[in-house]
Formats: sequence, structure tokens, C-alpha cells
Amino acid sequence: MAFQRRTNIKNEADLLEQYKSTGELQVLGALYEPYMPLVYGVCLKYLKDEALSEDAVMQIFEQLIKKLRIHTVSNFKSWLYSFARNYCLMALRAANKGNTVPIDENSFMENELIEHPSLGEDTLESKLTLMENCLQQLNTEQRVCVRLFYLDQKCYKEIADITGYDLNKVKSYIQNGKRNLKICMEKNDK
Repeated sequence: MAFQRRTNIKNEADLLEQYKSTGELQVLGALYEPYMPLVYGVCLKYLKDEALSEDAVMQIFEQLIKKLRIHTVSNFKSWLYSFARNYCLMALRAANKGNTVPIDENSFMENELIEHPSLGEDTLESKLTLMENCLQQLNTEQRVCVRLFYLDQKCYKEIADITGYDLNKVKSYIQNGKRNLKICMEKNDK
């Protein structure tokens, strides 16, 4: 999976408007995909766990499906950064369930001119390459189900309909595939 750089702000505004009016997930995917490394970096910074951060990237996308239909966004990058940060803070708050965590308000100030430094481009690219290689090592059923679920955003029932696998098998393939993918990445990450 390769991430593209988005340099055309006008195109981004057009995509936002097109998604708001049509609700097509391909349009939202084209808008969100270049920012997945940024969102992952924000999540990793706050959640301090790679697996949770990867899940958060997908869950944030799912929330954008509704949010971007009702909100007017003028600068998608900074809005998405704030949205991801708030998502992570809410997840941490829910995990702590009442435990107070001191927060330095200044550390949450944002400036759209500042890039998130958590992951260097080389590091991210190597992780994506590693993930793609590990994905190829999964058995066919796991690979197909993981791709459909995480990359194509299909639900369990849709995957079962597409593949012909039993619904419980689909859930099992996704769970086992995710676990095997994580083990492979941890084993091969240098």
C-alpha cells in the first residue's frame, strides 16, 4: 500500500464538497488516505501502542463517514489532526475510567504549519513495506478477509457474501490474520 502526497488544496476542497454532497466512500477514502500516516502518528503519540493506533486510524475513518457530512471543514489537515487527537484523548479517558491524568494544555496547541514528527517518512515507508510483506505471508483466507475488512472497509456480512465463507469463519480469519500480521511485523521489525 503506497500513500500519495496531496499538494493540491483545491482538489482537497473539491473532494470534501463532493463527499458532503454524495456520501461516496471512495471519495472519502481518496481524501483520507494521504493523511493516514499523520493520523497514525498522532494516535501512536497518545495511545503509545501500535496495534491500538492502527485500530484507531480505521475507527477515525469510520467516524469521518458521518462527521464530514455535517461539519464544514475549511482546512482538512488541521481539522483531522484535532479530530484524531480528541479521539485519542477520549479513548484514554475511557480507558482510565475516572483516573485523573494531568494534562499540560500547552502540549495540545496546534499549528497547521508544524508537521507531526512522530514517524519519519523512511520509518513509515519501511513499516508499510513490512506490513505488505507480512500480509502476503498470511494464508489465503486470512489475507483476503483482512484486506476486505481493514483496507476495503467491508463489514463481516459483506465479507461473508463476497467470499462465500461462513460469518463465524470470517470473524475468525480476521482475528487470526490480525494476530499473525502483528507477530510477523514484530518479528521482522528492526
